[in-house]
Amino acid sequence: AGWFQKDYDEYGYEFGTGPDRVRALRRDLPIIKDRLARLNPPPVRDMPIMVGGGGEKVTLRITAEHADIWHGFGDPDTLRHKNGVLDRWCAEIGREPSEIERSGGVPRPQWDSLSYGDAMLEAGAEQLTFGLGGPDFDLTVFEPWIAWRDERNEGRG
Repeated sequence: AGWFQKDYDEYGYEFGTGPDRVRALRRDLPIIKDRLARLNPPPVRDMPIMVGGGGEKVTLRITAEHADIWHGFGDPDTLRHKNGVLDRWCAEIGREPSEIERSGGVPRPQWDSLSYGDAMLEAGAEQLTFGLGGPDFDLTVFEPWIAWRDERNEGRG
């Protein structure tokens, strides 16, 4: 559905309202999935669909119906709650919740707090994202995070 008006302007799409964009997402995801399934030649792997957002009545239901990855926003408590809502939608439509990978963002004020990462994992995040900005990137801030990730992935096949 999108949230960044500049993207819509760049491609010449009408930005509309948030509810308009979510309705378009609900309408268009089955069409997109059908079209991806008919690509010739086919992709070398399934192309994952990611849905971001936390609307409990519509967005998380769309996520349960269509997404391979869900990106949630908010602190660990919010993420934990939204994961529960998503799991309930999965149960309602008959989908295994573990089929949807869970993602969450680490806000800049928490970049020095590896324990925040632990809390996000405990809340159900399987991958973490960091908004870098740009165009100049100082990636040295992520060296501790990379070590943190590698430590948690030791022994996992």
